[in-house]
Parts: sequence; C-alpha cells; structure tokens
Amino acid sequence: MHLHILGICGTFMGSLALLARDLGHTVTGSDQNVYPPMSTQLENAGITLMQGYDRSHLQPHPDLVIVGNAMKRGIDAVEYMLNAGLPYISGPQFLADHVLQGKHVLGVAGTHGKTTTTTMLAWVLDQAGLNPGFLIGGVPLGFSQSARLGGGQYFCVEADEYDSAFFDKRSKFVHYHPKTAILNNLEFDHADIFDDLAAIQKQFHHLVRTIPSEGRIIAPITETNIDTVLEMGCWTPVVRTSLATHEKAELSAELVSTDGSHFKVLQHGEVKAEVQWNMTGQHSVANALATIAAAEHVGVSIEQACAALYCFGGVKRRMELLDTVHGIEVYDDFAHHPTAIETTLDGARKRLGERKLWAIIEPRSNTMRMGSHKDLLAQSARLADDVIWYQPEGLDWDLQPVVDAAPNRATVARSLDQIISTICQQAGEGDAVVIMSNGGFGGLHQKLIAALKTQ
Repeated sequence: MHLHILGICGTFMGSLALLARDLGHTVTGSDQNVYPPMSTQLENAGITLMQGYDRSHLQPHPDLVIVGNAMKRGIDAVEYMLNAGLPYISGPQFLADHVLQGKHVLGVAGTHGKTTTTTMLAWVLDQAGLNPGFLIGGVPLGFSQSARLGGGQYFCVEADEYDSAFFDKRSKFVHYHPKTAILNNLEFDHADIFDDLAAIQKQFHHLVRTIPSEGRIIAPITETNIDTVLEMGCWTPVVRTSLATHEKAELSAELVSTDGSHFKVLQHGEVKAEVQWNMTGQHSVANALATIAAAEHVGVSIEQACAALYCFGGVKRRMELLDTVHGIEVYDDFAHHPTAIETTLDGARKRLGERKLWAIIEPRSNTMRMGSHKDLLAQSARLADDVIWYQPEGLDWDLQPVVDAAPNRATVARSLDQIISTICQQAGEGDAVVIMSNGGFGGLHQKLIAALKTQ
C-alpha cells in the first residue's frame, strides 16, 4: 500500500513511518516543521518528505492516510482528505492493528522519562538476545533508528497519554494493550487537551483497565498520583520501585555516587547487582529500576539487565553532548516541563560540581505556551548559575516575572543572536551550556557552536 502520513516528523509518527516502510509499504509524508534528528533519519530511510500540508500531497490518492495528532480541521490536506472520502486512521490505531497484534507489548507511560526508559528497556531486551521490536519517541544512540519490527514476540512502545487524533481524543496508550506496563510518574501536563490532573488520571485508568491479570504494572512507591489511579481499580500485579529502601518496594537503589552514575540494585533489601554507566541524575536511576523490573517480567534476570545497562548509550537530545569548543561543553536536552528541567539540571550539577552551568530554555510545548506552569519555572532552573529564558514570537505571556522570581542570575532573550552573543562574551573554559527545548529552537545549537568556533 501507499501510505501518506500527515505530521510525519513528529517523534511518534516518524518512528511509525519506519515501521510501515519495514512492513513493505510505500511511505510518504508531510509536515510543517521538518528538522533533525527525525527528518534526517527519515530521509536516510528513503522516505519522501513534503513541506507543509497541501492537498497536492494527497494526489494521486494514497491507499491510506495516517493522521498525526497535530492535525486539525481547517488544514488544507485534512479538508481535502475528508471531502475526497480518502480512507484514514490515527497513528496509534495503525500501530495497534498492523504491528502489535500477537505481541507481548511492554508499554512505558508517564509524564517524564518515557523515551529514555523505552530505549533502556529495548536495549536490555536486545542485549539479552530477545530481538525486541520497538517504537521510541526519539532517536536512540544505541540503535540505528527509533523504531524496528524486531524478530521476536516482544515489542517495547513509548506509551504516550497525548490524544490520538482530531477524530479520536483517547490517549494513544489506550490502543496498545500492554501486558507489561511501566507507569513512571504522573503530573499535570498537556494543558491544551486536559483540563486538570484528574482528567489525565482517568486516561491512565483506561490504560490500567486493558492490562491483563497475568501482566505486570511497575510504578514507583512515591508516586501518589499513580496510587490514585490504581485505587480506581486494578486487576494486575503491581511491582513497586524506590530510590531508597522501602518495605513495600520490591526493587530499590543504593547510590554509590551522588550523581547516579554508580548504584546498587536491591531486591527486597538484598543486593543483587550494580550499575556503573554514563547516565546521571536520580531520575535516570528511577528509569533503570523500572526497566529492570519490566525486563524481569519477560525472563531477563536482574544481573543480566544491570550488565546491559553498563553500556547503555542513551537517547539523542537527553543531555546529549554536541560539542566542546574552547573548553565550553554544549549540551542538547528535550526538557520542556518544570520537573524535567529541574531533574536535568540536578543531574548536570552533580556531574559538573563547581563548574559553571548555563541553562538556555525555550518554553515551547503547548502547556508552556499556555502559561500553565509559569509559576514553577523560576525554581525549576535554580541549580543553574545563569539562565537565559527565550521569549519566542507567539508566546502570549511575558517571561520577565519568571526572571524577577529567579533565585539565581536570569535574563530574557528575544532573539537567537542575543543568546549567542551572551554566551560568546560571557562563557569560559570549563563552562557547560545546556540548551532545553522540545523543538528545533531555530537551529540555535549549531549556530552557537559555529559562533564559539570563530572566537
């Protein structure tokens, strides 16, 4: 079949495109925002990309249109698709119908850490020889691409709570029917589609209702918002994890190094193995515990899982070191929620010690643009020495109050040139610059590196 994907450069839809291609379909796609790393991955896979959403992209008619959740009524290609009577489907439904049928699905859900934990889990299963399929909402460093069909019975999927399509407002993960489910954490996010935390918890409970009684749910012992979901009704055994010894936690961690790069794994209080790796931050340790518990459910021992994590490479755009110029390290990170900003900077601070830490943050997500978390932003970046908040066009609230409330040095920049000039003039050898955005940030990363190299 010829499949055309509307919104193909989104992290989920781009990964789905790779799976569809591997199933033998001809795949083309359109997107308004074509930027690396996803665009590069798709082009390398031989998938034709088209800029914008013009009806001409659907001529001649494809056999099926896969509609991304960024699509809305009024978009030219969407209106043409409906008026022409073209067959269409949401991305999650296509995945469920054409890829996940007959598989033991391992789903990773939560407000934070889905991409990294899904990658981690796929890596551990792969190192154990299980050849899992996977779909990851990012580009993993340990695999050649963000999705593959695999050759075994297991499939790891990033189980997002965001809605499926303009015609299907259920969360994506409701389609997946996982047998093993990680519920990493739960906070209010996606203010553009959820009115409050309770609305998200309701969707999480829809997910819980689909998990079989012979399955497994993994959740941290400290996540009270997940407790509320499970109290709505749970028919599946639950394994609890903890960053400290807890009588109700089956798996816990004992930090050997404060930055999380070395820790022991305990089962019911007994040390089973340890991990020494390149990841940092307590959130990374929490992701590892969930991964270990999920892998054990499909027969991978704790010792095997920990051995695999020793050489885990991580994910692009998760504290990814892009370059070091004149002793200045430039990192790329996807953080776009106050908790994610805080945990990322916490891991960076523990790794860097007394070295100067810069944070450059673009409030780009829909929730950020709506200002839902603006009162939390100043404190979320407190561990950086200097913070530059970028005020992009279209952000309808002023970032100056965030700067005014900051406990550290903070400024507002209204152009990329202003950011680059500040870093070039004020950053010095030994400094680390962390650029945070869930988008392309106007190519700031490479522009900054190029400017630093000319000094």
